[in-house]
This record gives sequence, C-alpha cells and structure tokens, in this order.
Amino acid sequence: MDGVLADTASLHFKAWRKLAKENFGRSLPDELENKTRGISRSDSLSVILDYLEITVSKAKFHRLAEEKNQIYRNFLTDLSPDEVLPGMRDFITDLRKKGILTALASASQNGPFILERTGLSKYFNAIVDPSKIEAGKPAPDIYLAATAALELSPKECVGFEDAVSGIQSLKAAGIVSVGIGSDHEVGQADLRFSSTGDINFDDVEEIWAEITNNA
Repeated sequence: MDGVLADTASLHFKAWRKLAKENFGRSLPDELENKTRGISRSDSLSVILDYLEITVSKAKFHRLAEEKNQIYRNFLTDLSPDEVLPGMRDFITDLRKKGILTALASASQNGPFILERTGLSKYFNAIVDPSKIEAGKPAPDIYLAATAALELSPKECVGFEDAVSGIQSLKAAGIVSVGIGSDHEVGQADLRFSSTGDINFDDVEEIWAEITNNA
C-alpha cells in the first residue's frame, strides 16, 4: 500500500515523530524511518521505543499504538485520488482488463480506508486483514494469506514492495518479488523498478515466467 499504491508512506513516520515529541519530548532521526517501513504498527512502535530506550506497560503500549493511528488518520483526512502514485492506476486497471486477480497485503490496518479515499477499492479482489495475521513482515504469513484469499498458489503470484521487509516476506512465501525503489532499498527483489511510473506489464510477466519455468 504505502509507497506502492499511494503516496502515504512518509505520513507514517511523520505520525511517529509527532507521537514521540508529544509523549516523550524526543525527536526521531531520519535513519529510523527505513527501520519502520513495511512492518506492522506494533513492530514499528517496538523499534521506536528501543531507539528511545524506553519501556512501557502493555496498556500504555496499546494506547501509544492507537494514538499514533489516530494521528496518522488525521493526516489522511485530505487524501484523494490524486495521491495514487504515478502509473499505478493505469497499471492495475490493465491487470483487471487482463483478468488478473489482485489482493492487498499491507501491514497497515488502514488499507481499506486508503483504498476508498483514493478510489482504488474496486480494483481489488481481496484485502488481507493484518490484525488476523500471526506474524508480520518479514514473515511470509500475510502474503500466504493473500494467495489463499485469491485461491492461488504462491508460484502463480507476483508481489510488489518498496521495503526490505516486504521483499523478504515475498521471498519467504515463494512469490516472485518486484521491488520499487533504489537498489539499496529493494535490491534483493527478482525485478526492480526505480519508481512506480516505470512499472510495465511485459517486464513483470517476463520475470514471472522465467522464474516459474526454471523452478
């Protein structure tokens, strides 16, 4: 979702920064953002508390996680179809025309809300509920749930990610991985595009066929 379909990835860390400042009077460095990308809210909060060297009770941990989500949702108030990343609406429209099934496998529990606000809901056959997934990315659970929801095997699927944890999750699930971003961020992907605007169906289909046939 964030950084693949919609331009919302930076809002997560903006919300974490606001949370840390308001609750602990502390600032978060830029380099911490990459460590919180693509993983669940709880895992992100754990990363931040570890950095701050702060221990909280389970009750406060839950309250902080909910507070961050409210801050984030407030940032999403003005979200519109304009926030769909370049090329992605055309790409998933093309997938739909070709009869290719699609599922959202996002660690964000705000996935359905963001899809609705950006006008992308109609393009997805399934949306995985991350709250029902036992282990978050980089574990394969969420992607295996997505393939099951589509009634497909992992080898029939391709996954798109912009974070290291997501690529690791795809590989653990046995799904062909497409990375969006720099070589440093997603260099381990089976196929990499520098930006969403560079994604094209032919290249994706070619790498999927090559890997599947050689498996």
